[in-house]
Amino acid sequence: MNNVSKRKPEKDPVKKALIISLVVSAISLSVKIGAFIITGSTAALSDSAESVVHFFAVMFVVYGYYLSRKPADDEHHYGHERVEFLSVGAEGAIILVAGLTIIYHAVASAITGIDIQNMDTGIIMLVIAALINLVLGSYVLRVGRKHNNMIAISNGKHTLTDVWTSGGVVTALILIHYTGWLFIDVVVSFMMAAYIMFEGYKLLRFSVLGLMDTRDADVDAALVNVLENKLPASVKDWHHLRHRSSGNTTWVELHLVFDDEISLKKAHEDATRLERRMIDSLNTDAVITIHLEPFKAHDESHSILDGANKEKGLDEFM
Repeated sequence: MNNVSKRKPEKDPVKKALIISLVVSAISLSVKIGAFIITGSTAALSDSAESVVHFFAVMFVVYGYYLSRKPADDEHHYGHERVEFLSVGAEGAIILVAGLTIIYHAVASAITGIDIQNMDTGIIMLVIAALINLVLGSYVLRVGRKHNNMIAISNGKHTLTDVWTSGGVVTALILIHYTGWLFIDVVVSFMMAAYIMFEGYKLLRFSVLGLMDTRDADVDAALVNVLENKLPASVKDWHHLRHRSSGNTTWVELHLVFDDEISLKKAHEDATRLERRMIDSLNTDAVITIHLEPFKAHDESHSILDGANKEKGLDEFM
């Protein structure tokens, strides 16, 4: 009798969080559109417009996450995780567009005049939408940070910007209700636009830095600490350390210098031990490629590479 039980599929908390974000964002959007329809407030319209953009951004984020989880294949030898930077960048760009949309409607409202109705009902609806997004954004952000997933982190932050925009609209409507100063509607709209555009800028910056393979200071410190304090005794020196991160994987390359007379087996064993120590020092998965070099014959061995590249010398890549 075969006692081998079927293995249950592993749960994916990030996937679950993003799916919940998509569904709940649609509900929040519906509430905000309803608030704009019954009040006619420009600030409420701006909040609704931002949520429309947010909903489509979440759709893109969900697709980006599914793509990033695909394993390496014949066409993508390094996997698909770098789509994270594209996904986060697209969300940042969409947030900037939302900010510009808010500014446009605020200017138009200031020119054509402001007419706000049913403020009490509108305030209640927007408070409900803000509470929904507060719970949702906090949840997605917590999951993203726990699993070190920038797609979920950026989505959680974007959702929390909805809380601030809804809060700004509610504050504006309350002030207008008690003061009668309709211009507050426009002023708050500009403030909301400035805030969410700053958040969009930060996401775009992360995307660009990632696509440019900018050095991660925390990863660099962890790797250098191992190389300076935990080298195997047979390693005489190291150089040309470089690394880049994409998704939950860090790719590392470096050169190790061994005594000329060491056996290939011993050098490989010690390099592999060092590789394990470096992986253990990181909070991500890692793929480490180590180039073994002789100590005395180092320059002579590398001389064969002189002029091999078409335009750049080898040191320019290091």
